[in-house]
Amino acid sequence: MQFLVPGVITMTILFTAMFSGLEIIWDRQFGFLKEMLVAPVPRVQIMIGRSLGGATLAVFQGIVVLLLSFIVGFRLHNFWGIISAIGFMFLIAFLFTLLGTAIASRLKDAQGFQLIMNFLVMPMLFLSGAFFPLEGLPKVIYTIIRVNPLAYGVDAIRGALIGLNHFTQFTNFSVLTIITLLLLFVSSYLFSKIQV
Repeated sequence: MQFLVPGVITMTILFTAMFSGLEIIWDRQFGFLKEMLVAPVPRVQIMIGRSLGGATLAVFQGIVVLLLSFIVGFRLHNFWGIISAIGFMFLIAFLFTLLGTAIASRLKDAQGFQLIMNFLVMPMLFLSGAFFPLEGLPKVIYTIIRVNPLAYGVDAIRGALIGLNHFTQFTNFSVLTIITLLLLFVSSYLFSKIQV
């Protein structure tokens, strides 16, 4: 229970954040995106606002899962770690909301988006250490895990909640922040070029 709860929280955030990009496709199909893009604000601000909204929703769902886990017996390593965990939850949610936005900016149909999301989400989730420890894995799998940003997110939340880390919290924070900034640039560019 102690080991799995941080992984389940991260899984909840991942699915909600990634699939928030689907809203862009629906908004494009129903004409709502066109109405937003004619507003007298830069497209980048619209994209950041949508991404922050999707990330906030994902974090709230992660917090609900955390609260429900206390009912079934989960215990914190340190009460103040919950603040750090919520900060990491937001960073993970924002990162994957940006990724979903970047992909949705290039697609026009929901089926293609869902296909790509499932192709990305499932391997990222199962190769993140959410459900199994990272010690003693074959070298090839461990190498793949080290380039998976979700692995650092799972490790950060696990370290904050139960005090069990594979990487250092500084490494987790640094990797997540760098990838988030990179995706912010990429998704801003792709959203600015979106055709409605």
